[in-house]
Order: sequence, then C-alpha cells, then structure tokens
Amino acid sequence: MDPIIFTLDLGKFQLAFRWYGLLIAIGVMVSAWLTEREMTRRGGKAEFVWDALIWVLPAGVIGARAWYVLNDIFGGGRAFLDDPGRILRITEGGLHIFGAVLFGLGAAYLYARRHKVDMLLILDSVAPALLIGQAVARPANFINQELYGPPTDLPWGIPIEAAHRIAPWNDLSLYPEEITRFHPTFAYEMFWNFLAAGLILWITRRYEEKIKPGTAFAGWLLLAGVGRVIIEAFRPDQTRIPGTDLSWSRLIYAILAVIGLFWLLIRYEVIKLPFLSPGPEKYKVPAKKRHKY
Repeated sequence: MDPIIFTLDLGKFQLAFRWYGLLIAIGVMVSAWLTEREMTRRGGKAEFVWDALIWVLPAGVIGARAWYVLNDIFGGGRAFLDDPGRILRITEGGLHIFGAVLFGLGAAYLYARRHKVDMLLILDSVAPALLIGQAVARPANFINQELYGPPTDLPWGIPIEAAHRIAPWNDLSLYPEEITRFHPTFAYEMFWNFLAAGLILWITRRYEEKIKPGTAFAGWLLLAGVGRVIIEAFRPDQTRIPGTDLSWSRLIYAILAVIGLFWLLIRYEVIKLPFLSPGPEKYKVPAKKRHKY
C-alpha cells in the first residue's frame, strides 16, 4: 500500500498527502472528542477541550519530533547531527509519543492554569483518550512498513519489504522476502491500548462514586507502562542505553508504570506517607449558576 494518498503539483513544489498524517489527524480528533465527553461527565466545560487544542496540538507535534531526534542522538545516531535540516523534515518520519504527551500536557497545564481549570480533571479526562487516539493512528505504521518485531511463524505475522528491513533481516538469503513474516508490534500496542482504555472507561463509570480525582490518569500510567514494557521486547529497532540491551523507551515506561501503581496506592491510602497527601476527594469545577425567576 502506497504511504502517499495523493500529491498536489504546485509548480515548483509538490504537496504529498500521506496516510500517516491522515490517521494521526483522525486519532487527534477522536481523542479530543472523547476527552470532551469525559470532561463534561465530570462536571467540566466541553469548550475548554477544543480551545486548548489550538495550543496543545502544535506543542505535541514539536515535542514528539524533539524527543525522536534526541532519542536518536543519545542512542549514537549521527543523521541529525550531520544534517540538522533533517530535524524539520517530519514528512520523512520520526515522531515519538513521549514527547507528544509531555509537551502536550505541559501546554494543557499552562492553559488550564490561565483559565483556572482543575488539572486533575484534565488528566483523568484525557487518560483513555490518549490510548484510543494512539491506537487509531497505529495502522499507519503498517502502511509505512515500520515498528515491526523479529521474524515469526505465527499466523498473524506480516510481510515487510526488503527496503524497510533493518539488519540482519535485510539479508534476503537468510530471510527471503516471499516467506519471511514479522511480529506486528504496532498491532499489539493497538489492541492493548483499546483494552486498557476500555478498562479505564468501564471502571470509572462502574464505580463512579468511589473513583477519586487522579485515578484514571494513574491507571493510564500503569497500563500504558506495563503494556509497552512487554511490547518493547518485540522492538529491536529501539535505541538502547549504551552498554546495555535495555531501550530508553522500555526504561521510561517501566518508571511510568511504577509511578502509576504508587500513585494509586497513595491515592486510596493503601500506603500512607506523612509527607505525601492522598489528594482531593472531588474535582474543582465551577458551581452551576442558579437562575432567578
């Protein structure tokens, strides 16, 4: 399948519309829609989500690209150092979810602080949306022939063209293109994300009266972390920490999972520490105005 949907000829320039960009855009819109629903269900204002998106979206793109570039450089890559102009060529690929979440939530925090919106309300509302939005965009990895794992004989293994393979699987004498299939790690993450998001949505609705602010986001940290720690075992393309076989991504996701679990234990006072407050019992939402008749 061609990664490019169609191309517009603009004289000296050509503008290519790619499946990757389209699916990411759809993922963002689905994520924003679900965040709006979750926010209004908790007493927040729907318009906040769409107003904040104007700032969150570009911040997320910048962060996703910055993290990808830095991850490559710290892993020993020279491509961006030798040709800094490549940093701006996002159409060639290279975005990372860590940077998107970090910069996006940073922009959301600044916007929320300016408009006096409870950040825990935002975090809990966006938690399942992050998982679903990312899952919606994952098929783009199949179209781009990327984020695959090692060869497998499992029936759901996928073909990868020689031009998109990394060593040693680009040796067609050992791994013939006609019969070699690979783990679709992007699909594993896609299914895990849908499952994790469904679990968060179900729990926060089923036990709505018992759920405390921050719980849904802590659940995201835990579930997203655990999922990626497992899935990263099938990602030999990830940048390793020098001198180890551990990828930076796997380490960070493991830390996020621990933080999420610790947050939940503190939040529900399974663990009590004198220097850590379990947090508020309710969201800070604007009081409903009473109409005089």
